[in-house]
Order: sequence, then structure tokens, then C-alpha cells
Amino acid sequence: MSKIAPISGFPEYSPGQRIVEQRFLDVIRETFELHGFASIETRAIEPIERLRSQGEDADKEIYGIARLAGGDAEGMRWGLHFDLTVPFARYVLENAGTLEFPFRRYQIQKAWRGERPQEGRYREFTQADIDVVDVGTLAPHFEAEMPLVVADVFEKFPIGDFVIQVNNRKLANGFYAGLGITDVAGTLRIIDKLDKIGPDAVADLLTAAGCTATQAQACLDLAAIRTPDLSFVDQVRALGVDHPLLDEGLDALAAVIETAAANAPGRVVAALKIARGLDYYTGTVYETQLVGHEDWGAVCSGGRYDALASDGRTTYPGVGISIGVSRILGLLFGHGRLAATRSTPACVLVAVTDEASRPASTAVATALRARGIACEVAPKADKFGKQIRYADRRGIPYVWFPRDDGDQVKDIRSGDQVAADPAAWTPPAADLRPDVLMGD
Repeated sequence: MSKIAPISGFPEYSPGQRIVEQRFLDVIRETFELHGFASIETRAIEPIERLRSQGEDADKEIYGIARLAGGDAEGMRWGLHFDLTVPFARYVLENAGTLEFPFRRYQIQKAWRGERPQEGRYREFTQADIDVVDVGTLAPHFEAEMPLVVADVFEKFPIGDFVIQVNNRKLANGFYAGLGITDVAGTLRIIDKLDKIGPDAVADLLTAAGCTATQAQACLDLAAIRTPDLSFVDQVRALGVDHPLLDEGLDALAAVIETAAANAPGRVVAALKIARGLDYYTGTVYETQLVGHEDWGAVCSGGRYDALASDGRTTYPGVGISIGVSRILGLLFGHGRLAATRSTPACVLVAVTDEASRPASTAVATALRARGIACEVAPKADKFGKQIRYADRRGIPYVWFPRDDGDQVKDIRSGDQVAADPAAWTPPAADLRPDVLMGD
């Protein structure tokens, strides 16, 4: 018999943790729908060549698929998707004739990434994405909308303070071009390493890639700019670089910051070090961090893309943002910061006096469930003390006692016991469903 052991990078949650996850997903779904996004689900696999086309690092991300029986590794054609943006772009191309544009979609699914597992990074994980795509051109106001949706979601999470950092690829690309740097994409990828390796190491990489010391320092000066208001514009201008694309990027980022200041004050900042490593981003880019846990990196990110979805005749530009659900939960679980108030949805345990009376207990449970009160019937007709201890271990706050002279329900936390009718009794709202608690 093979030894049973967990597989690194494939988290499996306890029932209490699953309750927390489901509450988070409920908040995400409800908020996305409040903003008018419709749900889709795409297949788990995509052609290897499509996955490989999304950047120089894509190969190491892909889990290839081959049949064990009669499969041929040499002929492997499919890979598990490592994000939800690439399959969404393909979905748009395949269904463009039936979609209403601009198309607003949300998608909550598993993804798989072939990287070394570590805290907050997994080989199998859940993402929650929103995107807006249009035909030919995409109005810039959609780029300003993305952080508003994210702010709305994160305000409802019991996870503390957060900040959404935004930049614009046109701003960065125009600045680098104005400096005379020819490898703009390579420079972006190096700047994207700032938080991981620091400015000195980034300067070394830039000079090794062909930048002069002056160019490298200018790139670092740009990346150091971070403001909660429009003052970033003057700070960039003060660096003395001119380029038409830089002007476009400054105007676009200013519009995002203005919209955020009016609708999500204090939540969005212009952070010009934000680059995002994926090659398909062309406009505004986003990264969200939890305040006090900046070393955890981004827990929500995305950006604008113009050529990801194209059939050679028509292009469908879009903008999107992705919440790393598993990343957020894994980090907070790992640091003891999140827990459910109980490990079961049940609010009531209906006691069983003896097995002959189990039908009466089941009838009580049926009446309670019909009114939206989650409950379970005791698994054994033990002494009532044992049944109460069973409820206590599971965190069930109430035990219901069917009686010939009138039912009673007991709050096992306070010891209060009152007469109750299953057709009318209702617990306090705070007890009806498990809640999510955030620790220090």
C-alpha cells in the first residue's frame, strides 16, 4: 500500500476553513454581480501553444496533460490553464458572434501553476476574475472602474486595511523610450523585480542589460514615485523626460486616480514601480496589497490588454483584474488571522430521546430547515449531556429537545432554556450562520 501524504502546493481546507472560503466567495460573487458582471466558466485545459504565447516565463508555469494509458508525452497538446485571462480571451474569440459588447464577465475557478510551492503560492489555487472586453476599441473609463470593484470587495472582507496600487504601461514605456532605452519590455521585467531583490540589484541588472548608469538611475527614480493624488504628474515631469507615449500614460493614470479619489477615497495610489511581468499588458496595471503585510506581495492584480484576443481580423481589447482567493486565505490561515465561529453550518442540534422517537426529531429538523434554519439531528440517542457535548465540540450553539409537554431549546453557551415551537422559533441573526473572525 502506498503511503498517504499531502502533496505540496495542493491545499485542502478543514470544514471551518471551507466555511471561511465560501463566505469570501459569496462576497466576491455578490459584489461582482452588483457591478453588472455576468458569470462564465471555461474549460480547465488550453492548447499548449496558446499558453506558451503569453510571455517568456510561460513554459515553466504550464502543467501538461497526457493520458496515462496509451498517452504519448511527445504528442502532448494540452496544458492546464495557469490563469483565467488566457482562456477568457479564447472564449471571447470563439463566442464573439453571440456576446453583447462591451462584454462584462466574472469567473471564479481553479487554476494550476507549475512553480515551487511556498507560503501563499500554490500549484492549485482559486482565482476570481473580472474583465470587460469590447470590439476594436475599449473606452478608458473601464480602466478606472476596475479598482472601484476591487475596493468594494475588499471593504467587505474581514482582512484589515488594503491599498490598490496602479500604474500605466504607456507611462513606463514612454519614459524608457524617452531615455533612449531600446529593450523596453526587458526593462519592465527587471523593474518588476524591485520588491523581491531591491534597487541596487535592479540597477545592476539594468546596466547588465545595456542601460547606462544614468538611464538605470532614472528608471529607479521613476519607480520611486508613489502618491495618493495627482502630484505624481509633476514629479514625473520633473525627471526631464519627454515622449508622446509618456504623455498618454500620464493622462490615463491621472483619470484612474481622479475616479478613485471620488468613489473609493484613500484606497488607490499611483505607484510607478508597478510593472506586472506578463507581456500582454498595454495600459493601466494594478496590484493590491494588505497594509502591514506588504512583504506578502500582491493579493490582487491585473491590467489592460489590447491584443490578447484577436483572430487576425478583429481585435477585442480588454481590461481585467484577478483576486488571488487561495493566496489571501492561505496567508491569513497560516498566520492564524482568520477563523470561522464554528466548523459546521448547523445552528441547531435536534436531540433524540430514543431511537423510537427519532421520527419526531426529524420532523422538528424538517420544520426548522423549511424556515432557513440549518440543523442536524443527533447521530445517537445518548444521554442528553453527551448530545450537548457533541453540539459543543462542533460549535453548534443550540440544542432542541422534543418533548410531549412542549419542545424546548437550549442555548448551550449561556445555559438558557426556553419553550419553543419549530414553526415560529428563530435564533438571533448572529447565530443563524457561522461568521468569519479576524485575529490580531
